[in-house]
Amino acid sequence: MKVILLHDVKSLGKRGDIKEVADGYARNFLFPKKLAQEASRGNLNSINHESKLQADRDARALAKAREFAETLAAQKLTVPAKCGDTGRLFGSITSADIAQALAARGIEVDKRKIDLPEQVKTLGDHAAVIKLHAQVQCKVEFSVVKAE
Repeated sequence: MKVILLHDVKSLGKRGDIKEVADGYARNFLFPKKLAQEASRGNLNSINHESKLQADRDARALAKAREFAETLAAQKLTVPAKCGDTGRLFGSITSADIAQALAARGIEVDKRKIDLPEQVKTLGDHAAVIKLHAQVQCKVEFSVVKAE
């Protein structure tokens, strides 16, 4: 019997796959747990329509992420921090500090999406990478200055 998987099924396939399975496996396991549905013409058409809608949503999300990346790349941030006489910071600059500096400019970015390549423990110019989408990353320049 041919079935369309509605969820990922271990050792069988991913969501949306069309698989040939034993009739008993489909009737006794897949259908009652709503893991699959029969691969009829109507069900195949609905799955194809749903996959086209999902592709459109993904394309819009990618375009929006690219626009947002251009906006972020144009930003030059200033992050104030306490430091000693030699210019070495008391602690370090974290992704939360960068997210807070962006929020001060009205740009909301989740701190978990900000990646610092190395620890920032000195005054001066540095860079951070923000992961906006699976295919879009943005490099943001920021300056660490002595806090008053």
